Amino acid sequence: MSAVSEKMSTEPLSAVGVLSSHSEAPDDYYVVAQTTDGSDADLWKDGLFKSKVTRYLCFSRKPGPDVVVDVKLTDIKEALPEGFVAVHETMDTKEPAMRKRRLCVKISPRAAAQTAVFDIQIVAGSKFHLLHYTCMGEINKLGIWYRMGEVPHLQSSQERFGRVKNDVPSDIERTISARPECEDHSSGSYTLTAMDDVPFEITQRFYDSPKEMQQVNLMGITIKSLAEIEEEFHYNFSTERSIVA
Repeated sequence: MSAVSEKMSTEPLSAVGVLSSHSEAPDDYYVVAQTTDGSDADLWKDGLFKSKVTRYLCFSRKPGPDVVVDVKLTDIKEALPEGFVAVHETMDTKEPAMRKRRLCVKISPRAAAQTAVFDIQIVAGSKFHLLHYTCMGEINKLGIWYRMGEVPHLQSSQERFGRVKNDVPSDIERTISARPECEDHSSGSYTLTAMDDVPFEITQRFYDSPKEMQQVNLMGITIKSLAEIEEEFHYNFSTERSIVA
């Protein structure tokens, strides 16, 4: 048993391909140029005749809307597995990717994927096994292993706000709704509200009150001023004072 790395990347694979040269990798692509023991990871290697043709596996973890949820290695004469696409050509030269075997990749929208492929390694010889990895097959005595993991899903700000609001107790939620502004003089913190910096002013007609109200006749009823009422109904209590004296 052998372990490549206990720490798995946080991003799943978004694409898998084959290159004719490990030095011609596109941007954001990682080339599996060596096996886990440091040997050449050429998938086209011919054991009888030294060939100038080389093939190297590559993959990308560039975040996008899709992720790789499964990979398979099948015979070139077998039917293509349902839901998979075949890697027929090299990415750099558009030549046949493999001779007798065919690399198949299954892509799924990230939002719908629960698990995905996070890493691919190549092992020299079938006697070695990678911890936490699954072998998809062998090419020229080179085992291709992949590791699965759970796909992290990013929550939108609206979903996060909805979760926080639902987690707030009803009594606290009512308090927050009743008190839209919060001020803490002891800690020096202050929360601005929509009413801040809005000027308030009393209308001018309330500043200067007339000394005497004008008489208004409303449906035959005369409205008198305070001075008129005091003058008409004034009583000095002189009689009562004379009796007491």
